[in-house]
Amino acid sequence: MRLTPLNELLGLSGKTAIVTGAVGIGYGIAYRLAEAGANVAIASLHKEEADNTAADLTKAGLKAMAIAADVSKEEDVKRIMKDTVSAYGAIDILVNNAGIYPTIPVMQMSSSDFERVLAVNLTSVYLCSKYAVEQIIKQGHGGKIINITSIDALHPSSVGLAHYDASKHGVWGFTKNLALEVAPYKIWVNAIAPGGILTPGVKKMQQSIPLPKSIDPSKILEGFLSKIPMHRLGEADEIGKVALFLASEMSSYMTGSQIVVDGGVLLS
Repeated sequence: MRLTPLNELLGLSGKTAIVTGAVGIGYGIAYRLAEAGANVAIASLHKEEADNTAADLTKAGLKAMAIAADVSKEEDVKRIMKDTVSAYGAIDILVNNAGIYPTIPVMQMSSSDFERVLAVNLTSVYLCSKYAVEQIIKQGHGGKIINITSIDALHPSSVGLAHYDASKHGVWGFTKNLALEVAPYKIWVNAIAPGGILTPGVKKMQQSIPLPKSIDPSKILEGFLSKIPMHRLGEADEIGKVALFLASEMSSYMTGSQIVVDGGVLLS
């Protein structure tokens, strides 16, 4: 039996990947996939963020393009697929990363609050997966889909994220069932469940939570970190490296799995 050389196992040269979400974890994933040789299409609701990430990758000598789109809208998702194929000729890898997590307790939550989180976090995964799979099947040589869930798909992290937790449980269930459906086409579907990752979105969420004047925000952070055996938040690149593993031949016998990347917090 010939063992594939390591550089071939991790190499994505000639592959095309779509990554939804352009900052934080999306940036980390896009960079690692592009560094491995993939053409990367970065899709984001915020054009400037997508443009900036694509520009950073291009400056580093990597292949990337930006697409401004709302991944919760079917016509926008169709355009993402069309533009990617027009630019690079194929779709081989899809990373469903885009997500939102406004902190709102259920009793203060409106129906529109709940529906918006499910649309961005869950409906987008269905739409992007459906149209990416359609293209990958047409190409006939298989592909990879990677869904970003959360440790909240396994255990709630805090009050105010019931809509987020519902969406992430949904993505995990969707991942497993889609893996069954598309395995005959050599399309492997897996998930990554991040814990606390220090991203611009997390910083913004932390700043938006109203606190009584008597509470020191640094003490809250210390309390959160004390629950993590590694005693630190993760970095976006630490999710990017796991995404590269799942996108590459390193994960050739995996589908329907979820990799938890949380510094050990679920152990507590």
